[in-house]
Amino acid sequence: MAGIIEWIDNEVKTNDVVVFMKGTPDFPQCGFSGQVVQILNYLGVPYKGVNVLSSDELRSGIKEYGGWPTIPQVYVKGEFVGGCDILREMFQAGELQDFMGDKGIALNAPATAS
Repeated sequence: MAGIIEWIDNEVKTNDVVVFMKGTPDFPQCGFSGQVVQILNYLGVPYKGVNVLSSDELRSGIKEYGGWPTIPQVYVKGEFVGGCDILREMFQAGELQDFMGDKGIALNAPATAS
């Protein structure tokens, strides 16, 4: 298990935004992963999707790494942000956009009138 934890740690630390999800950003394989992809795509957040269905070791390893029992898991600049519910709540409250900005993540979403 140590090898997969090191691999996960490297992914989290070398990518600004990483989503450990079921499926891929182009083909999410669960509703929760799909919602996270929709939110990040809507905001224009550049991110890397990691398919936990590709390996049982990865699927159990990410749960151990994050200390979080469910998938998807979102990491920004090496910090665990949360899963689908947390991301959706932050998005709906307008906090996710501010959080990404505070972390230096450029959003490429189309501008909307405020």
